[in-house]
Amino acid sequence: MSETALEIQIKTLPHQPGVYQYFDKDENIIYVGKAKDIKKRVSSYFTKNHDYGKTRVLVKKIIAIKHILVETENDALLLENNLIKKYQPKYNVMLKDDKSYPWICVKNERFPRIFPTRRVIKDGSEYFGPYTSMKTVKTLLGLIKGLYQLRTCNYDLSESKIEAGKYKVCLEFHLGNCKGACEGKETETEYHANIIAIREILKGNFKDSLQQFRKQMKLYADNMQFEDAQKIKEKLEILENYQSKSTVVNPKISNVDVFSIVSDETYAYVNFLQLSYGSIIRSHTLELKKKLQESDKELLELAITEIRQRFNSNSKEIYVPFKVDSGEDVKVTIPKLGDKKSIVDLSKRNAMYYRMDKLKQIKIVDPDRHANRIMAQMKADLRLTEEPRHIECFDNSNIQGTNPVAACVVFKNGKPSKKDYRHFNIKTVEGPDDFASMEEVVHRRYKRLLEEDASLPQLIIIDGGKGQLSSALKSLDLLGLKGKIAIIGIAKRLEELFYPDDPIPLYLDKKSETLKIIQQLRNEAHRFGIEHHRNRRSKSALTTELENIPGVGEQTIVDLMKHFKTVKRIANAKLDELENVIGVSRANKIYNYYHKE
Repeated sequence: MSETALEIQIKTLPHQPGVYQYFDKDENIIYVGKAKDIKKRVSSYFTKNHDYGKTRVLVKKIIAIKHILVETENDALLLENNLIKKYQPKYNVMLKDDKSYPWICVKNERFPRIFPTRRVIKDGSEYFGPYTSMKTVKTLLGLIKGLYQLRTCNYDLSESKIEAGKYKVCLEFHLGNCKGACEGKETETEYHANIIAIREILKGNFKDSLQQFRKQMKLYADNMQFEDAQKIKEKLEILENYQSKSTVVNPKISNVDVFSIVSDETYAYVNFLQLSYGSIIRSHTLELKKKLQESDKELLELAITEIRQRFNSNSKEIYVPFKVDSGEDVKVTIPKLGDKKSIVDLSKRNAMYYRMDKLKQIKIVDPDRHANRIMAQMKADLRLTEEPRHIECFDNSNIQGTNPVAACVVFKNGKPSKKDYRHFNIKTVEGPDDFASMEEVVHRRYKRLLEEDASLPQLIIIDGGKGQLSSALKSLDLLGLKGKIAIIGIAKRLEELFYPDDPIPLYLDKKSETLKIIQQLRNEAHRFGIEHHRNRRSKSALTTELENIPGVGEQTIVDLMKHFKTVKRIANAKLDELENVIGVSRANKIYNYYHKE
């Protein structure tokens, strides 16, 4: 039974924090949820029997799923809140009211007050947050109150009113919680120095304050006041885990459209985030099929026009990763750092994951389509006469000139075929000579394939520049294979591709899948070769002592190592144990060597 589109979507969801949206057959959002791991959470809806009839009805109505990735679970909570308020989904009960998460306000006043609020008013005041826990807000305000003496009254402390003696200090002054700015007992400069320090705390930079809390906690513990010490410890834990701000909601970023693009040889994916009053209210990714070799700039400009028209966006400013032409009425911002850059990065992450999901879905629905596309692309990029369905890559490993080896790795249809990998111990070359080693290995490999009448590759890749390529070409010529198998060399430094009899190298686009597969082949050959080289060196080091025993040959050592695994076990073995493996005569020689005394 073939999988449905919905089942394929669920299979390809990412294990990332974010928000998921369920759509019905009329393309209406019927449910919005948050998750630390989107794939796990969404899968749970479809893999267990639900006790509540309402949940069962919801699952039956789900036709499509969309998701928005964010950095943290905290961000997911905030974004879920925004989307539920915006779309009022039928099956969401929580968060439909007009309440919002709390903020901390630093009021725009001569002597600023600091207090919690759920309303963001644009009057020049500063707002920090939003916070997903009121406990965090209270802890922060408690920390600030314990460190700084700030006013709590709502008087208009203008210079003229203070000089006229209009106000009198209240109980807070007598309790030591306020310095009496209302009677001119504290200057505006002194007060603002405290506000600057408090801003740092609210931004998450409260190293000094934490140290002060730790000293206080230690003092309580030393005086056996363990309950008070525990309260301070709890505050410390909350503050250390406190996240000062979120990329999902920021009151400084208001009514902006954010765009980013991710592309490959055939498709481009443009993500759109719509921000309203500092909150993300929409995420949409548009897939564009390339007809020619359009640049990312051309594609992004096209997508911006299409998306803004589709969603009737009238935002006067857009954030993009690079300069684009979008008309005179729209301001284009290319953020370099801070919250604006974070929101563009978040958009790009969503575009990347959308592309990955699409590729995974294609592989499930039509496994051959992906391989066919890559093979056709490699044939065109590398100027080959046929698709490289079978590729072999060679690499030499002779670290410090010892135990020279080579590796041959095999890819079929763009994927590793590990059962076809081969190791080679260099036999005819003395010392570290990469060129001669390559010549020997290529000759041995294809001489054997010809003798066994095995299938030959359509492409050979040599890890190295012109020298190694020429050496490999000599071997192919000797075997009568020159011109019958395409062969190229890849130089490590600049990823240059060399062809026989062509002094000018080919450079592939750094984003091209062809280059990525060639790099994967080269890296796999290097890994496989190094692994064999290390094994040989280890075996060589282990067996050196056994080789020193007169009358003990290579096969005897192999038999012993297979049975006992280590030289130490051989040295400690009893005579009859050795005899059972290698016979009486050789067992006596080894036993006597280790038991001379």
